[in-house]
Amino acid sequence: MRSQAMFFKARVGEKLADAVLQSNLRKAKGKFVDARAAAIAAYGGDFEALRDAGTAIRDRVLQDLDIWLERFESTATAQGARVLWARDGAEIARLVVDIASRHGVQKVVKSKSMLSEEAGLNQALRDAGIAPVETDLGEYILQINDNEAPAHIIAPAFHKSKEEVSDLFERTHRRPRQEDIQAMTREAREVLREHFLSADMGISGGNFLIAETGSVALVTNEGNGRMVTTLPRVHVVITGIEKVVPTLEEFATLMRLLPRSATGQSISNYVSVCTGVKQAGDLDGPEHLYYILVDNGRAGLVGGEFQEMLRCIRCGACMNHCPVFQTLGGHAYGWVYPGPMGAVLTSLYTGIGNALDLPHASTLCNQCGSVCPVRIPLPGLLRQLRQAQTDGGLRPWSERFALKAWAWIATKPWLYALAARLGARYLRWLADGGDRIQVFGLAPEWTEGRDLPAPRGKTFRDLYAERRRR
Repeated sequence: MRSQAMFFKARVGEKLADAVLQSNLRKAKGKFVDARAAAIAAYGGDFEALRDAGTAIRDRVLQDLDIWLERFESTATAQGARVLWARDGAEIARLVVDIASRHGVQKVVKSKSMLSEEAGLNQALRDAGIAPVETDLGEYILQINDNEAPAHIIAPAFHKSKEEVSDLFERTHRRPRQEDIQAMTREAREVLREHFLSADMGISGGNFLIAETGSVALVTNEGNGRMVTTLPRVHVVITGIEKVVPTLEEFATLMRLLPRSATGQSISNYVSVCTGVKQAGDLDGPEHLYYILVDNGRAGLVGGEFQEMLRCIRCGACMNHCPVFQTLGGHAYGWVYPGPMGAVLTSLYTGIGNALDLPHASTLCNQCGSVCPVRIPLPGLLRQLRQAQTDGGLRPWSERFALKAWAWIATKPWLYALAARLGARYLRWLADGGDRIQVFGLAPEWTEGRDLPAPRGKTFRDLYAERRRR
């Protein structure tokens, strides 16, 4: 799956040519954007101050990440849980299969977990003879659709139309076709309820780990997370090492940011804080609880130039506002995480050489940076990745030569002015008296699918010189 990030350009053409996908994306476009704007407008306090507080909490954790992880391990263990550590996706899969084998597990129900996607966990379970069942509605839709990958970290099946899901349910469930959304949801609930009651093990992600109580916090809108964490006798939490927060109070602060940024809600429908194993007198809960805390490239970012990326709380606001993501959808990015945050994370976690195009899959318009609830400077990080690719000789020689030539010209004002005049004349010549350039001579691929506006009037330098003379 990681190698797929190398073929971004090839998938761009494929996604743009997919009429059904483009229609679905147009219908979805702006819904999360409008909902977020409304939620922030309705917030009673200073939302920018809240963003500052959330940023400070995440930075506080990252400054002493090892200490907070040890604190979490100690308190979670005291509550009857077992804390395991995984270096990468392969170790996640091995640990989960070992746990399932130890407890005689034959079926696993899963709440949404991006870490399990990083690990390719479902395939590992199937290879071990264990049946995984996704219970998040979006993830379930994708699973029964030939195990399709999620296209969004919050709304995995946002690229599917109601009609596509209706066809899929009719074909898979072998029930009369339903076209009403409530009826379709009820049908999925009826099918999944059997799995909840018969599963031996539940697997969940974790939005946050709370160090002072040894708890995992799950944020969902469907309630499946509570079924996964309370009904099976074994519960396995898989989450990244950066998800720890010190206290419940700081968790509450971040919860004022997460749902507003993700889905435009003041609070999600279900917020669960799970602590320890089932005790005498408890009506539900797991008899065995395991935390698998995952590195998979995260520890290497601590203390480095990309540490700010670890502040991410996985709200998806950056991709919801990104014009590139809105046009292509999530699958074009080729790995677990799409959009601006995915372009950074995929490059960092899988290696810059395995994702050469992703740092360039951005206009650097800063819509992502301006809406990030914990102020991650995503455009700046993308520029740093571009610089790292250039410095490492990973970009084409023609591109590197052009950048060096540009830098040389830009440091010589007289030469820059001359180049600007000659460039403007060349572009006007290409336009042949019109206001559009139909074929851009030096880079014709730029105008294969669009015209380029021709320059109008005088250059900025000429206008500025006239103003000074006046």
